[in-house]
Amino acid sequence: MKMRIPNHWAPYLLVSPFLILFAVFGLFPLLFSLWLAFQSWEPTSGIDAMRFVGLDNFVFALTDGWFWKSLRNTLWLAIASGVPQHLVALPLAVFLHRALGRWRGVVSGAYFLPYITSTVAIAMLFGSLFSTDYGLVNQALHALFGLEHIHWLRSPEAIKPAVALVVFWRYVGFNLVLYLAALQTIPQDLYQAAKLDGAGPWQQFLRITLPGLKPMILFGVTLSVIGGLQLFEEPFILTNGKGGADQQAMTVGIYLYRLAFDFSDFGAASALAWVMFGIIAALTWLTNKAFAERQVSA
Repeated sequence: MKMRIPNHWAPYLLVSPFLILFAVFGLFPLLFSLWLAFQSWEPTSGIDAMRFVGLDNFVFALTDGWFWKSLRNTLWLAIASGVPQHLVALPLAVFLHRALGRWRGVVSGAYFLPYITSTVAIAMLFGSLFSTDYGLVNQALHALFGLEHIHWLRSPEAIKPAVALVVFWRYVGFNLVLYLAALQTIPQDLYQAAKLDGAGPWQQFLRITLPGLKPMILFGVTLSVIGGLQLFEEPFILTNGKGGADQQAMTVGIYLYRLAFDFSDFGAASALAWVMFGIIAALTWLTNKAFAERQVSA
């Protein structure tokens, strides 16, 4: 006799593969990391070697000078690479939307290509461009301005701008696609009515385009805040995982990685990860709060 499955079980059975995978590879590591934040543990000693230390790991994270240095580096890179992304992507999206018509998809796809390109390939490309003796960047600066060769990836003063430029180049196309998608949702009737009332292009941008893009700007800025504070791949590969000269490109992500896998202090690394979770949540809330107040005042 065949066993029939009750109809009200069907939705749960259909979503069960996702729920199982999420529980194993998402929820369990998250909860294990939270538990590990209160433990002192070296993986080579086995699970039984865990020792409860209370808040010691959090105290260590908050009083560690290297953490604060890496946090300052992370904030600098997040601002230096994140703000220009939106300052360039927003007007560029407006221009492509108005000037290119049906071809804007092809052009925006070219800008989006760096976002889906392998980080290793990007790092190798910019490693060659920033080469001290034969890099195209130094050659161009010397030819145009007569500047001497700069040690981009080995100088404490130059490593941050170099990493920020790579991050900006990679993610500006992502924000461009976001703004292009949002521009297509703004009714064209509003622009036609504004033209009849004598509004120029700048007034249309301020009174129609910018207010219509506010939800997407909030979304894009929020993603930039979260991504900037989690920055890891680009500086890790460009500096060979060491943080660069004088650790000027060591982000919190790199320091967390080294704390766990180079120094085998998984408890402190887990505590540091949850401290960063709190910082990211706070800054995300402040970002939403700032946009909400602007919308109310507007």
